[in-house]
Amino acid sequence: MNITGKTRITGLFGYPVEHTLSPAMHNAAFAETGLDYCYVPFLVHPENLGSAVASVKALSMAGVNVTVPHKEAVIPLLDQVDSEAAFIGAVNTVVHRDGKLSGYNTDGRGFMKSLEEAGVDVGKKRILVVGAGGASRAIGYYLSETAEALCITDIDGARLVRLAADLSRIRSNVQGVGSPENLNDFDIVINATPLGLKPSDPSPVDLSALRPEQTVCDLIYKKTPLLEGAAARGCRTVSGLGMLLWQGVLAFELWTLVRPPVEVMRNALLQGMR
Repeated sequence: MNITGKTRITGLFGYPVEHTLSPAMHNAAFAETGLDYCYVPFLVHPENLGSAVASVKALSMAGVNVTVPHKEAVIPLLDQVDSEAAFIGAVNTVVHRDGKLSGYNTDGRGFMKSLEEAGVDVGKKRILVVGAGGASRAIGYYLSETAEALCITDIDGARLVRLAADLSRIRSNVQGVGSPENLNDFDIVINATPLGLKPSDPSPVDLSALRPEQTVCDLIYKKTPLLEGAAARGCRTVSGLGMLLWQGVLAFELWTLVRPPVEVMRNALLQGMR
């Protein structure tokens, strides 16, 4: 990588960021396209988020990705937020253009693209999403467009009620449930919680209740006990790697206005996971 005085800086604001594969993905794409950009992860403590966001302008950065725990807190620090991200209530991509910081959310569209790529059709399906956090908001916004029914569950009752109420204002097929009585009621089961990041984590659903006709997705991009257990029961499984890829593709386009080399980005992610 040849850094010059003309190099445009992009990056990631998060806490933590040590595990991120995004630098490998984006820098491989910048190199392939010949764009004079680079991508750097920045460890941003929550109390320093305001200063970090101000630095995007101060340092003439092209933009940044925003990850946990800043996706919601970043919104009031921006000049404008597109309507999708405003409804979702979370931003994962910030673009610096014409002196303004604009916020977008590419997570939901990235997830839907990953399902399409895996051959999973959500139309007229009954879907269960476990978790009512920012990721669930992003994917629920799109899943509810064509699903027959979208059920969301979370151990945090207040958060669940808020998300179900927000989505119900635009879709009539959304319901928050304290605990699903029967997993057999669903065609697609999606884990949108952090459960599975550690080997000691309990499964977000009862694996014994899964049946072979179901599709099980995990937003975590590595192989998780949930996906391994679901595969063992004959389910189709989809990891979060595709979502990570496609949200990155969309962010790259927002920063550069150039279509990135998708397979180069995919290969960089796969190499980073070895």
